[in-house]
Amino acid sequence: MQQAKELHTTAAMANKHSSEAQRLKDKKVKDLMVDNKRRLVEVPYTASLAHTMNALVANRVVAVPVAAPPGHWIGAGGSMILEADKLTGAVRKHYIGMVTMLDILAHIADAEDDMDAGDVGSDLDRKMSVDVSSIIGHCLEGLSLWTLNPNTSILDCMEVFSKGIHRALVPLDGHMDNVSGVELVESASAYRMLTQMDVLRFLKQHDSEVKSITSNSITDMGAITESVLAITDRTKVIDAIKSMRVALLNAVPIVRASDIPDEDHKQLINGRGRKIIGTFSATDLRGCHLSALQSWLPLSALDFTETVWTSPLFAEPNNAEPPKRELVACGPESSLAQVIDQAVTNHVHRVWVVDPHGLLVGLVSLTDIIRVLRLSLLS
Repeated sequence: MQQAKELHTTAAMANKHSSEAQRLKDKKVKDLMVDNKRRLVEVPYTASLAHTMNALVANRVVAVPVAAPPGHWIGAGGSMILEADKLTGAVRKHYIGMVTMLDILAHIADAEDDMDAGDVGSDLDRKMSVDVSSIIGHCLEGLSLWTLNPNTSILDCMEVFSKGIHRALVPLDGHMDNVSGVELVESASAYRMLTQMDVLRFLKQHDSEVKSITSNSITDMGAITESVLAITDRTKVIDAIKSMRVALLNAVPIVRASDIPDEDHKQLINGRGRKIIGTFSATDLRGCHLSALQSWLPLSALDFTETVWTSPLFAEPNNAEPPKRELVACGPESSLAQVIDQAVTNHVHRVWVVDPHGLLVGLVSLTDIIRVLRLSLLS
């Protein structure tokens, strides 16, 4: 009798979890956008890199779409994402690509092979005076623009973001046409930006509906990426930027330099099994004005991150104290829910996985989290 009662309770709980998960799967992109009232931050194609960087810093974002007059440009990846007047339908602008903070850093680092950190400051003004349109596509993300229809299911949205796409434009009242069978034209009177972090925040708010999934460990979920490229605490900022550009990475862990005399601090190294002491990320630059960047580039990446995070430039609005810089890390047995909470609370795009001695064993990125969550929801 007791066993039958327990089986009934277990079945009831399974049905409850199944129905809750189904409610989540029925959600659409427009449900994710309900609380997203942020105006789309964009720059014109003629904006200088200095202007673009100031726009990123002022709005505390790490990526902006680039807008141009219609009919003069081929969009990234052949995209035709247009903004049109809501009443007349007349096209006002064409979004030709996306530029991220990493694109700007890659451009700064794209110098002569013999340029060292001491030369960067004098060369920086010239490099930052070029038009933003000239650097679209320096990094992989800028090569294509993504849009998501408001009626796209959350599972299909997660599929896009599970492939490493970090952000997509969502039309507020748009329509799409296929031209010549394959060319896609998206037109709307306005757009909003949806990011991987927005999806994670939404899932965190609906944790009760996925608790049966997120209560599992990241190891059991297969969410850990074990291959981790790193820099050492002796790596200069300019060398970190150059190596990140080549590897198409937005962030790298900073590990303790070894005692090996010929260890190369200018190149990425295998960080697994090394003591992690910090993170160098393109996101760190969102609080870094151009004038400050010029004096900070010659620093080591570790000194740079500490300087940025103790600078008044990085203080939150209405907050006199800059936020405390902490290493966001977890253990291999941490639950997926804990890792999601860490990522969202600290607004980071990856959580480092360490052993009890603080040695690096892997990472869990937002892409990893969305991928395993989607697969579990499908099954």
